[in-house]
Amino acid sequence: MRKGILSLAAVSAAAALTLTACGDDSGEASSESSKGKIGVILPDTKSSVRYESFDRPYLEQAFKAAGVEYDIQNAEGDTQRFQTIADQMITNGVTVLVVDGIDSNSAAAVQRKAQQQGVKTIDYDRLTLGGVADYYVSFDNVKVGEELGRGLQKCLGDKDADIVYLNGAATDNNATLFAQGAHSVLDKIPNYKKVAEQAVPNWDNQQAATIFEQMWTQQKGKIDGVLAANDGVGNAAISILKKNSEAGKVPVTGQDATLEGLQNILDGNQCMTVYKPVKQEAEAAAKLAVALIKGEKAETNGTVDDPQGKRQVPSVLLNPVPVFKENVKQVVDDGFVKKEDLCKGAYAAKCKDAGIQ
Repeated sequence: MRKGILSLAAVSAAAALTLTACGDDSGEASSESSKGKIGVILPDTKSSVRYESFDRPYLEQAFKAAGVEYDIQNAEGDTQRFQTIADQMITNGVTVLVVDGIDSNSAAAVQRKAQQQGVKTIDYDRLTLGGVADYYVSFDNVKVGEELGRGLQKCLGDKDADIVYLNGAATDNNATLFAQGAHSVLDKIPNYKKVAEQAVPNWDNQQAATIFEQMWTQQKGKIDGVLAANDGVGNAAISILKKNSEAGKVPVTGQDATLEGLQNILDGNQCMTVYKPVKQEAEAAAKLAVALIKGEKAETNGTVDDPQGKRQVPSVLLNPVPVFKENVKQVVDDGFVKKEDLCKGAYAAKCKDAGIQ
């Protein structure tokens, strides 16, 4: 990044131009009956491929179908950028802001500023602790963790096992809920022993590899199962297991049903993943946003506790799907992953064995 001496006005103008040029995806309303504009801020492209590969196109599709004007941008893991995008969107007239926060502090600040400007907010995928969102839409994240725990249990069986936990970012409330759900399953099994547990800062896969290698060294290779919070973190652990010729022998979990994660499952190096049909989540968020534009009360199916804000947030909670080798086909059938991408090269025969024709 080049550094230079610019006036404050020039810096502001440059930032606005950069934000407009990078990650900006605006759509015009196709129906005059819808008043208002929806802004969406996605968190990053590093923690998971899902945001640009799936969330963005599914949200676009839903907004276009509803005939509403929208603006979708990605904060690229930068909280300052996140806040600047929000300021820009509010200035440009969004009436509903859908946020998938990088952390609760910055997202809550954005929501309070939006509220002061009369802009409604929706928490998307991650709950903003201490925020003021009108609604929250996500998968039931405790259930996601429970599926991770049950998945590892299925792959380990009843044998005595030393387990390590590679949790998501400590600043991500979802990661806390994933761990809560996993522990609620695995802690009840008397012959399983937790020998190490650590959060992976910012869900960074490189840091996950370093953390797991340290665990492996400290345990002298006596690790029987890895509760990894998503496919990227799981793949990081698998990379260290490969270095030690133990890949495929130590069950590793994951989440998000990424191409990499599914191929690891087909290879036998990953035990399972948790599939969250993002299309359902995007459509639910779009439905909530459109209802707010129209001044209507949207349908919800539950509430989620925000202990920091001391409130119950009206929510739409969706059910996750555990995926093992025997049902990888479901993810392909849903169109979440393309067969030609999953089954190319050496994976053609493995897909056929998994019933993917």
